[in-house]
Amino acid sequence: MLDYFQILCGIAIVLLSLYYYFASAFNVWKNLNIPGPTPSLIFGNMKNSIKRKCAVSEDLKAWYDKYKHEPLFGLYIRSQPLLIVNDLDLIKDILIKDFSLFADRGLPVFPKVEPLGEHLFVLKPEKWRPIRMRLSPVFTSGKLKEMFPLIVECGNHLKKYLEIIVARNEPVDCRDLTAKYTTDVIGSCAFGIDMNSLSDEDNEFRRMSKKILSPSLKQSTRDFCRQFLPRLYTLFGHWLQNTEEDKFFTKVIVDTIKYRKENNVTRLDFVNLLIDIKEHPEKLENIEATDSLLTAQALLFFIAGFETSSATISHALYELAQHHDIQDKLRNEIRETSAKLGHVVTYEHLKEMKYLDKVFKETLRKYPALGMLMREVLENYTFRGTKITIPKGTNIWIPVYGIQMDPNIYPKPEIFDPHRFDEAAEAARHPMSFLPFGDGPRNCIGARFAHLQSKVGLITILRDYKVDVCEKTRIPYKMEERSFLITLKGGVPLKITKIEDSTS
Repeated sequence: MLDYFQILCGIAIVLLSLYYYFASAFNVWKNLNIPGPTPSLIFGNMKNSIKRKCAVSEDLKAWYDKYKHEPLFGLYIRSQPLLIVNDLDLIKDILIKDFSLFADRGLPVFPKVEPLGEHLFVLKPEKWRPIRMRLSPVFTSGKLKEMFPLIVECGNHLKKYLEIIVARNEPVDCRDLTAKYTTDVIGSCAFGIDMNSLSDEDNEFRRMSKKILSPSLKQSTRDFCRQFLPRLYTLFGHWLQNTEEDKFFTKVIVDTIKYRKENNVTRLDFVNLLIDIKEHPEKLENIEATDSLLTAQALLFFIAGFETSSATISHALYELAQHHDIQDKLRNEIRETSAKLGHVVTYEHLKEMKYLDKVFKETLRKYPALGMLMREVLENYTFRGTKITIPKGTNIWIPVYGIQMDPNIYPKPEIFDPHRFDEAAEAARHPMSFLPFGDGPRNCIGARFAHLQSKVGLITILRDYKVDVCEKTRIPYKMEERSFLITLKGGVPLKITKIEDSTS
């Protein structure tokens, strides 16, 4: 009898200890006088996204809608405190004015466990600054103009591929279609490699990138351990890595660098910058330019470059398929510009197409690739105009999706309306109300490149083809719950038909 009593006492002590641990953890925002919802013991405030009932961006938006009249509020992901900043002036302070105090994204880095994990998106400030500085030259306006003919060439490949798949008279998954196109663009412009994603159904690059991005139990386990069990992950995380994919991309980059050096090949592209870094490691300020570090930057550019732009193009097509008036107006602009400047797309074409730019921006407003921006404060910080001081190490999220779908900022936000980005309308809004690429020194390094390849893709498709919804098109929109990026669940199947009066 005594044994049972001791066991029950032991269980009670464990349960009380756990309760005290979580209860004390949940006092962070209360102690700082920061408002926020009451967390649940196991899930904190993100129960729905943790249980995969909705996407993280939707979960965060729901809380934003309830607390958007507060300048900031506190949440918990399980027991981890997370500060959400709503006030647009405070967001500007974080991203721009006081950037030096918020240069860290607050994401964990495990260089010994993840060979290709030290990339620009997650790097700590001391490594991020010199690497960003070395990689930035490839994204200047001058360099992008030099790359532009390569993007147009990939657009021509897309046009030929469209002729083949449209002839089948079947719905087309535009997410997969545009991912093949952007894979070819990134391969050609960044690495000087002909990916052949459009012509080769079994393309190895597409296969590997799909494996990296496809939601899986292994990926979910890895993400959970990285965030909540970092010590355990440091010991056993190597079992959860994408070993085949890592080896493949490392070999591609190492072999490409070796070939160029041995054959004295020079191209003004991403790989050439990596070669320069490898040959002049002193430019990285005592950071060792290992094959893994260089490959990590190339892999990030490749994955982010094709994934986010393909999502943007397919989201634009998804909306245009439902709004033929907007689609027709955009097509007329494309054709009028072609008649004026020539059928071969040039840099000047894009500058001329003002309505295309508005459609592109409205797509990014409604469907930003990332629903939030992440930062970590590097020292104790008092928010301007408040009495709130947060301690060093506080994790911060800026709710981009919530802000860009706020009816107080964008009336009737669920309606797709490119005229929101008329010059006068843009000027009347706070600059921090539109953040699809972030802002400040740690904004998306490839934002301008994304503009170019996305617009060329849209021009190529819409000039000679019409997009329509079909019986497989998911309406209303439903986010993929397992994806950290904002994507439509089940792909973007649409009907694409050739316009018979095409002037091509």
